[in-house]
Amino acid sequence: MKLSRTLTVGLLAIAVNSAFATGSPGVETTTQAFLQALEAGGGKPLETLSPKDARAVLSGAQASVQVDVSGIQVERRSIEVEGKSLDIRVIRPVGANGDLPVFMFFHGGGWVLGDYPTHERLIHDLVVGSGAAAVYVDYTPSPEAKFPTAINQAYGATRWVAEHGKQIGVDGSRLAVVGNSVGGNMAAVVAIKAKEAGTPKLRFQALLWPVTDADFNDSSYNRFADGHFLTRGMMKWFWDNYTTDPKQRSDIHASPLRASLEQLTGLPPALVQTAEMDVLRDEGEAYARKLNAAGVPVTAVRYNGMIHDYGLLNVLAQVPSVRDAMTQAALAIKQHLQ
Repeated sequence: MKLSRTLTVGLLAIAVNSAFATGSPGVETTTQAFLQALEAGGGKPLETLSPKDARAVLSGAQASVQVDVSGIQVERRSIEVEGKSLDIRVIRPVGANGDLPVFMFFHGGGWVLGDYPTHERLIHDLVVGSGAAAVYVDYTPSPEAKFPTAINQAYGATRWVAEHGKQIGVDGSRLAVVGNSVGGNMAAVVAIKAKEAGTPKLRFQALLWPVTDADFNDSSYNRFADGHFLTRGMMKWFWDNYTTDPKQRSDIHASPLRASLEQLTGLPPALVQTAEMDVLRDEGEAYARKLNAAGVPVTAVRYNGMIHDYGLLNVLAQVPSVRDAMTQAALAIKQHLQ
């Protein structure tokens, strides 16, 4: 991905001009216009930037597009996880009363990028569509923290919500885990850790275009290594910031696709969404197949014509297939938390 600082302010125009987009066969038209704008922008590859500058690029791109985040109320809280303070946000539908069913939300961005503002519209869509509350976990990014700090924070926060949900107005017995990209990785791993520990009991996991393995050589990696937003180079950089230790990378708490069928048996029902033109497509679909082989109820859906993070990128928020994907995820959350 190449994003220049000057390009981000113009992304809103892409949706308007999408009807005139031409390019790679099969790419959805608004998405193709977005990819063309990235190419024309002339920015440096994200993996050549410092983490600080890379974070600013994503934040700027998301903020440059106006989106609707009405209908939710957000409360900041601090909880204690493993003896340390951890910030969370509790997001509820406006006017909702009582202890709501709740899903944990772990944000994407390669463990390096992303925060609540960059993911607010995505979380908004899931909260409004499901009627459930979300707990956003402000885990420590990499390289400031290395594996397994972030995943331990994610699991600890999930366990806290299950045990103390009434303190924040949610029903911890009706609990799901949700995440996009590496957040989908974290949701998958939290489900595994919950099984290993025997707590908390999770009702559902929604893995949105997830990272499931530290391998960069499957078919989708080779086909979409460059030119489709998320690149092989970016993923290598993200993993290098998270951990360079081969043993840690092969740990099922980093690469859940490496888990055995026995280790996956008994996990909560799953929704796995993937994008056709995403380096992560094959590993996400492989994880869905492995969950199915372990007897876990799985709905696996590939969105054709889409690139990585189609549901996150504000510039693509009104694309019909993106709206359908968000509706599917929200309704699945609602169904499993009733």
